[in-house]
Amino acid sequence: MYKVLVIAYYFPPMGLSGVQRTLKFVKYMKSFNWDPTVLTASNTGYYAHDNSLLAEAEAANIRIVRTNGRDINSRLSKKGTVKMPPEFIRKILSRISSTFLIPDNKIGWAKEAIKSGRELLSSEKFDLIFVSAPPFSAINMAVKLKKEFNLPLVIDYRDLWFGNQFAFYPTPFHKLLHKRMEYVALKTADKIIATNRKIKEKMINRYKFLSFEDIFIISHGFDPEDFANLLPEKKENNKMRLAYSGIFYEFITPKYFLKAFKELTIERPDVAFNIELHFLGFLRNENRKLINKLELQEFVKEFGYLDHKEALVKIISSDVLWMMVGRGRNADTISSGKLYEYFGTKKPIIASLPDGALKTAAEEYKASFITEPDDIKGIKNAIIGAYLMYSGNQLPAPDVDFIEKHRRDFLTEQLTKQFQFLVRERVI
Repeated sequence: MYKVLVIAYYFPPMGLSGVQRTLKFVKYMKSFNWDPTVLTASNTGYYAHDNSLLAEAEAANIRIVRTNGRDINSRLSKKGTVKMPPEFIRKILSRISSTFLIPDNKIGWAKEAIKSGRELLSSEKFDLIFVSAPPFSAINMAVKLKKEFNLPLVIDYRDLWFGNQFAFYPTPFHKLLHKRMEYVALKTADKIIATNRKIKEKMINRYKFLSFEDIFIISHGFDPEDFANLLPEKKENNKMRLAYSGIFYEFITPKYFLKAFKELTIERPDVAFNIELHFLGFLRNENRKLINKLELQEFVKEFGYLDHKEALVKIISSDVLWMMVGRGRNADTISSGKLYEYFGTKKPIIASLPDGALKTAAEEYKASFITEPDDIKGIKNAIIGAYLMYSGNQLPAPDVDFIEKHRRDFLTEQLTKQFQFLVRERVI
């Protein structure tokens, strides 16, 4: 059994989709002869906590080493689950932290966590270091550990670093620092994992020393064990349930979808009054106000944040799912874990997406009604089309072979094969 040190700031009991990729990797690593030790954050103040995900890690006997940091989340640990601020306040706070904390506001945690990393690597024999980002300060930490202990380093890019869709660079100097940090990290890494081809292409075009073989694509996925023994809820009526699971922030917004549904209530009330809109997660006050302004309250059911299993029950109890990503900078590189979990349900999806990795995946899924993210008329017509197929019991079926390629156990096998190649190279 080989040993890997997994560095991941976002890990249960923190919730939301950012924790699941690493959780599912470490859950299945032992099946492929790799024993993970996860180095992560201690108690944090965060928007969501999910003890069911932590129980999943514990049931898999995953060793977890937690480090207190000096980052803002650690300082808010006594508050536990904190309320998500209004979007305009969140953006202001994000820009302030981007101005003064480089590469991100988790550097306080990384400075403390590297001490734990050194202790682990000094006292035990590890074969490899694996780090998942963002936060990108975790990559800087992993680079230092790789140089000190001469171990292979694998970096997992869930999102772009330089040019990230949510990045804010107040001065050219900030931009230069980020690019220089990433340059050093990529020069040091032994293997880079990216969630999609768009990220890979942009990195190779930006850093000419990277070759095609340096970056291996492992997409997001779904865990078939999550769906085992789940029973859908009994429906109280024959209305079509159209569900969204997740949060809204930045350019991920329900604005165009809600405006499209408002038009539907006027033009096709016979369709609209046979549809329920279910929102799971953080709908947020600004969107509730829009729902009230558009007078859509009778169509909307809000369930708030649910633990992972509860959310999956709601999703599999729905008839059609909805997904959106707006037109931000480098939005073509976004690879949302939510869409791939949608794939695991085998439900039809209304996918309001820009050109890019997510749209390509939705097309390959086959059971998708695809629209532009801000095309109100197109979204309205997609809802009508989905309802007419639902009422005729003719909703499209997905490509099963495509779905099977995104099982979390299969994806973990791909990852551990990359680990194995690096270990063999060191022996040779």
